[in-house]
Amino acid sequence: MDVRQLEYFLAVVDHGGFNRAASALYIAQPSLSQAIRLLEKDLGSPLFHRIGRRVVLTEAGKSLIGPARQAVRSLEVARESVTTALGSRTGRLTIASMPSPAVEPLSSMIHGFTSAHPGVQVILREAPVSQAVIDLTRNGVTELGLLSAWSPPATADVDLHPVEEQRLVLVSAPDGPFAPGPPLPRERLAGQRVIAGERGTAMRRLVDEIRASGIDLCIAVETEHRAAILPLVLKGVGVGILAEAWRPLALRAGAVVLDLDPPASLHLFLVSRKGWLSPAAKDFLTMALETAPDQ
Repeated sequence: MDVRQLEYFLAVVDHGGFNRAASALYIAQPSLSQAIRLLEKDLGSPLFHRIGRRVVLTEAGKSLIGPARQAVRSLEVARESVTTALGSRTGRLTIASMPSPAVEPLSSMIHGFTSAHPGVQVILREAPVSQAVIDLTRNGVTELGLLSAWSPPATADVDLHPVEEQRLVLVSAPDGPFAPGPPLPRERLAGQRVIAGERGTAMRRLVDEIRASGIDLCIAVETEHRAAILPLVLKGVGVGILAEAWRPLALRAGAVVLDLDPPASLHLFLVSRKGWLSPAAKDFLTMALETAPDQ
């Protein structure tokens, strides 16, 4: 077994098949198939069920994903560490983030990091909920993650670093039911139609809490696409609840943005893998936490 074989295995997993993986790796499909067969022979177990042109992971294949990612990433960390020791910061840094934290503060974090290390390529992976961020980081798909949650997630597999708190705000169309002003009592949402996030998100949790308190709030649209909420609000489909990160964009688009009374806040955490981190990941984590507001 060698790292190249593990890279090929992960390419098949990530691209969902041999043909797409071979194209992504810029190698011939027979060469990729041969490499996987040799890996399976070395491990003494098939890694994929081949069903026509489709492949499905076997139990052995599923168990290999995590260790394979760690092995490949460890080699990348070793290479980047040597490069750094020679005075050059290059390589790649992969970060998983939920949509709202990606708007802010992640954009500011990346701006500061890339300004200091222009030779490092930053790759962002989207994760819809906090557990997805943790899973991507723990499994080695990414080195770092950024999530928001009502309270610190319970996990022993990754390290959580508090970053800041963000309030949830109400967003309304400029000609909608609310005008700019002081925090809006939740009772005034009675009878409103709302654009809500999917279950498992903080935005949806707040909507459900408001409805559970006896306030008649109608869900007009439920969406997994966080970026669709503001356009739907501006078109008058309903009001929306978004994280504070969206306030500047919403105001520039002409929306009315109001705090809620009583307020609801989210806690933001950077997530890092346990064990070795690449020099780029260490620098990003240090810079991000140094500029984070005091908790």
